[in-house]
Amino acid sequence: MTTNKIIVSGFEVQVVRKAIKNLHLSVHPPEGKVRISVPAHVSDDQVRLTIVSRLPWIRKRQAAFIAQPRQSVREMVSGESHYLFGKRYRLEVVERRGKHGVVVKNTTTLLLVVNPGTTTTNRLLVLNDWYRAQLKECIPALLDHWQKKIGVETTAWGVKRMKTRWGSCNTGKKRILINLELAKKPPVCLEYIVVHELVHLLERNHNDRFRGFLDGFLPTWQLSRDVLKREPLSHDDWVD
Repeated sequence: MTTNKIIVSGFEVQVVRKAIKNLHLSVHPPEGKVRISVPAHVSDDQVRLTIVSRLPWIRKRQAAFIAQPRQSVREMVSGESHYLFGKRYRLEVVERRGKHGVVVKNTTTLLLVVNPGTTTTNRLLVLNDWYRAQLKECIPALLDHWQKKIGVETTAWGVKRMKTRWGSCNTGKKRILINLELAKKPPVCLEYIVVHELVHLLERNHNDRFRGFLDGFLPTWQLSRDVLKREPLSHDDWVD
């Protein structure tokens, strides 16, 4: 795989050449970076022609990212808003000696317990570990249901904080990854991403066949995708 950058109509485009058959163009938040994956033999001139032909779509995607709400920088202090599966909670921070942890105190409050003097970064690590545990409790049941319905089976799955996508699927190894940030989004978003990645085991590319599978297995997938698009992005650039 090789990577270079070119300028097309004022846009900086990251060009990734690798062993694939088709071109794949993507635009990434928060500022709308443009990336295109192409077969190794495709020239920069061919890439430019493709980009120029898709300029209206690129601008539309960038405008959508600009309009999408974003979370403020997390300070990890009492009174700050945090989300669990789409529900908003107020954070209550308690400093005391002992094991760090997070619990849902009541219908409106998340309790974060840390040792005195714990830094903001480490407080966030404690919260993210808790988010990961919440996802790992939910995903097995979703996989069990949807693998049977779709007729595929993964060899492994995991939760990872990813900067450019909500989920990923290694079709060769039949392994999927789910973005940690989905612990903050409504449950329909997590279900949609699980189904999306499992369908890649039937069709690797985002083509008509792929969308046809989604229509058949999860007719509401576009509604769930739209919910996900309306949800606030993290303050940094991590998601597609």
